[in-house]
Amino acid sequence: MAPVAVVDRRWSVGQNVDMTDDRGAEVVLEHIMTTRAMRRFTDAPVDDAVILECLRAAQQAPSGGNVQPQQYLVVTAPEARARVGHWYGRAYHRYEASLADPAEFRSDDDRRSWERTRDASRHLADNMADVPVLVLFLQPKIAWGSEDAEGPLDIGRLDASVYPAVQNFCLAARAYGLGTALTTVIRVYTAEVLDELGVPADRYEIAALVPVGYPIGRFGVARRKPVEAVTHWNRFGDRRR
Repeated sequence: MAPVAVVDRRWSVGQNVDMTDDRGAEVVLEHIMTTRAMRRFTDAPVDDAVILECLRAAQQAPSGGNVQPQQYLVVTAPEARARVGHWYGRAYHRYEASLADPAEFRSDDDRRSWERTRDASRHLADNMADVPVLVLFLQPKIAWGSEDAEGPLDIGRLDASVYPAVQNFCLAARAYGLGTALTTVIRVYTAEVLDELGVPADRYEIAALVPVGYPIGRFGVARRKPVEAVTHWNRFGDRRR
C-alpha cells in the first residue's frame, strides 16, 4: 500500500465540519469496522508528520472532566526501539507461558482464528524492535475521584480517559494506511522500560504500547462476538435477537 500524504488541514478550536452526507458516514464506519490489530509490518519508514497528525486525532478523544491525562512518547531511534522490543518480548513470552492452551474450540474456524492470533502475536513479540514507530501512551499517577460526607465517590478509572485517545490514534493511522495494535503486556516490565526511556516512574505508568507501520496483510473486519449476544435492552438479560 502506497503511503497516504498528510493533508495540512489547519484544524482550529471550534471548527465545524459537515459530515452529514452518506459518504462521510460510510468512510467513518469503514475505518472503524476495519481497524483490526496488525502485527506484521514492512520496514518502510513512517513520516513524523503522519504520526503527529494521528496524535492530534488522539488528543481530540473524550476524557472525564476533560482532564486529558495522557502523555505520548514516540520511539523511532533504532537503539531505543531495540530496548523497548527487548522488554516487550520478555514480557510477552513470560505471559504466554503462564497461560494454558484452550482445551477445545467450538469450531475449526475458532481454532484457526486462535492459532492465527497466537502466531501473529509471537511474531510481533519477536520483531517489535523492527517496527518503524512505537508509541507509548503514558498515564499519570494522580489521585482520581473524590469523597464527601457519605464516603468515597467512585467516578471510574483514570485509564478510561486514556484509552479513547489510543483508539482515536489507531483510527487515524488506519486512515493513512498504517497498521497498529493495542498492546499492554509491556506493563510487566514497566519500571525497566520507563527507566530506559527517561520517564519518571514515580509520576507515570504505561497505559499502552502501540506499534505503527505499513502492514503486511490487509485491513478487514475482525471476528467478534455478535453484538446481539452482548447487548441488553432496558434490563440486564433482555436481549433482542
